[in-house]
Amino acid sequence: MYQSFLSWRFLTARRINWVGIIGVFVGVTALILILSIMSGFLDQQRRMVRGTLSHIVIEPSPLPHIDGEPLPKSAKPLLSAVLEDERVEAACAQLSWFALLIQGGRGSAYSASRLSDTTSAKLVGVQVVGVDISDEFRTTELRAALELPPEGMSFGHVPVDDPDNPFAAPPGEDSGGPWAWCIVGQQLAIVHGLHRGSEINLGTMVPDPMTGEVRQSNRKYLVAGTFRTGENESDLGRIYVDRAELHDFLATGRDYSQVLVKLHDYEADGEVIAKELSSTLAAKRLLRSADMNEVKTWEQYRRNILGAIENEKVLMAIMLSLVLVVAGFSVFAILTMMVAEKRRDIGILSALGGTRSGTLWIFLLIGFWDALLGATAGAVAGVLGATYIDPIERAISEFFGVQIFDRNVYLFDHIPAVVDPVSVAAIVLGAFICTLLFAAIPAWRASRLNPLEALRYE
Repeated sequence: MYQSFLSWRFLTARRINWVGIIGVFVGVTALILILSIMSGFLDQQRRMVRGTLSHIVIEPSPLPHIDGEPLPKSAKPLLSAVLEDERVEAACAQLSWFALLIQGGRGSAYSASRLSDTTSAKLVGVQVVGVDISDEFRTTELRAALELPPEGMSFGHVPVDDPDNPFAAPPGEDSGGPWAWCIVGQQLAIVHGLHRGSEINLGTMVPDPMTGEVRQSNRKYLVAGTFRTGENESDLGRIYVDRAELHDFLATGRDYSQVLVKLHDYEADGEVIAKELSSTLAAKRLLRSADMNEVKTWEQYRRNILGAIENEKVLMAIMLSLVLVVAGFSVFAILTMMVAEKRRDIGILSALGGTRSGTLWIFLLIGFWDALLGATAGAVAGVLGATYIDPIERAISEFFGVQIFDRNVYLFDHIPAVVDPVSVAAIVLGAFICTLLFAAIPAWRASRLNPLEALRYE
C-alpha cells in the first residue's frame, strides 16, 4: 500500500513531473486524431478508387479460344450465365471506347485552340462508356452520381432532367436532327464549358469488322446533363451514352467490353465467387480460359492503387508512434532525475525495512500514473477531436482567415474521420507499454541503491 501512496506523493510534489503526463497526452491525442482522419481519408479514397466499378469485373479476352472458336459477340449469354448464381444481385454490360471530344457550334473555336496547344491537348481525350441504363442502375452507383447536385459549377451546368431516363431529350429541347443525347462528367463540363444542349463531336478510329482495316468514325451528340461521382478521373474524362447507340457508332464486332457484377454479400464471398465464376464461365466457353485472370474483384482490379493507400496508413502509424517514444524519453529523463534527488529518501526507506522490490514498484507506479493520466485524457481528447474535427477546422479557418482544408481539391464536403475502437485501445495500450518500459530503467536503478551509500553524506 505504501508504494501507491509514496509514488503519488513523489509525482505531485514537483510540477516538472507533469511534463511526462503532458507528453503522453499529446502523443496519444495526436495518434488517435491523425490516424482517425487518415482512416477517413483512406476510406474516401477507396470509394473514389472504386468509382463506378461494381463488386466484380469480367473482361473477356479479345482473343478466340485455343481451338479458334471466337467468344460470343453479344453480352446476353454472359449476363444470363452470371445471373444464374444466387449470390449475384445484379449485372450489367458496358461498352467502352476512347475518342476525341471536339465541340460544335460556338465551342468549336475552343476545341481548335486546344488541339493546337500541346499543354491542353490532353483535355480533348475522353472515355465513352455505353450502358444499359436500367441494368446499370441496379449494378453500379451511376444513379446516385446523377442525383448529386452540381458543386462549384457555373450557371447552365445542371444534372439531367429525368435521372430514370438520362438519355432522353430534356423538356423543351429539340436535337434538330438524328443525334443522340449523352451525359458528361461535372469536371469535363467545367473544362469545356458544356451545358444542357451543348453540341459535341466524338471522333475515333475503329477496325472494320469485315476487313480489319482501321477507319475513322465520328458522330455528333448533345449534352443532356452532368453526373458527379467525386472521382476526378471519371468526372473529367468520361461520357455515358446508350450502349446500343455506341455499338452502332463504332460498328465493332463485340457489343460489350466488360460485365460488372454486384453481389449480395461481397465482404464474405467476393473472392470466392470471382474464382468460381471464372471456372464456370470458362467451362461454358464464355471466357477464353479460367487461368487468364478475366474475372477480378474490384480490389484486384485496382490492386496497385489500393496497395499504395494501405502503405500510406502503415507508414503514417509508424511515424506517429515516434511521438510516444519521445514521451517515453521524457518520462525516463524525469524519473532518472527524481531517483538522483530522492537518494536520501530511498536510503531512509530501506533502513526502515523497505525492500528493493518495494522501491522498484514506487517508481514503476510513477510511470503508471503518467501513462494512466496522460493516455486517458489523450484518448478522450483524441476521440472528441476526431468526432468534431470538421466544425473545429471551420472555426479555426474562420478565426485565422486561412482555408486549412480545401474542399474543392478533395471534393469532400467535410473532413472525413473514422474512429476505430480497436485502434484507440491499441494506442492507449501502446502508451502504457512504452511509458512503463522507459520507467523501468530508473526504477531498477533506484532499487539497486545501497542504503549505506545513500545515507553516508546525509
